Amino acid sequence: MRSFVTIFVLIMAVLPCRAAGVGERTGETTASDTTVCASAELFRPSKLIAPGVLFTAGVVGVNWDWYATNINIPLKDYAGGLKAEWGYTKAENWIQYAPLAAYMGLGACGLGDHSFVEQFFAAGTAWAVEGVLVNALKYTLCEMRPNGSARNSFPSGHTATAFLGAELVRLEYGGWAGAGAYTVATLTAVMRVYNNWHWFNDLLGGAAIGILSANIGYWLLPLERHLLGKWFGWNIVRGADSGRNPEIAIVPFAAPLSASPATGPTALGLSLSLSF
Repeated sequence: MRSFVTIFVLIMAVLPCRAAGVGERTGETTASDTTVCASAELFRPSKLIAPGVLFTAGVVGVNWDWYATNINIPLKDYAGGLKAEWGYTKAENWIQYAPLAAYMGLGACGLGDHSFVEQFFAAGTAWAVEGVLVNALKYTLCEMRPNGSARNSFPSGHTATAFLGAELVRLEYGGWAGAGAYTVATLTAVMRVYNNWHWFNDLLGGAAIGILSANIGYWLLPLERHLLGKWFGWNIVRGADSGRNPEIAIVPFAAPLSASPATGPTALGLSLSLSF
């Protein structure tokens, strides 16, 4: 576990530094390189404090008897009593995506400091980073779930996804929008303990990874702008007047799954279109 924590810290320190130094290393000047980066794209060590504290508070609880006896098990028992009274729910399986959907939805309406294409790449990068970190930890630490179903409890993937979306909303749309998104993310996390899928420390680890991943998505955005402009001639900055401007459209759809649409089930989904 110690070696993986070391790798995790190195990722937090190295990736943003590489993204911030692209223009200095290459010496090339493009429309995207001369764009003044929003504060969300600028790496500062202080941005590592919150995810670092949360991750440390979560990872120390893995297989630690004192943590289990004094924190995890009492919260598990309390949540079990509430569930016995109010019943089981699967709502968090959908609620976890609400902050991310709000982030992309507001961007599709033209809101925020970045273009919708920039937001798409920031969210995609963040989600990829989150997936790698969450699954690497799950199958390295092998913590047993409180319901005994599998040894992949730490960290909570649902919580990571929810907090990733919440941090993206905060970075792009400000503190008030972020507060609403973080409320939804916290509800997702609480429901994972309520439904006996995770320990409390799993939530802390998931929140840390989600917040960190969202920031990495923005820290790497200058690098992605540079590479997209260099390789494909794309300029993804809002209002850019040079280069090709790719556009992304996301359209919801509903399609019947049987010959009788009135009575049969219906498939719901989203179609993605990228033009360049």
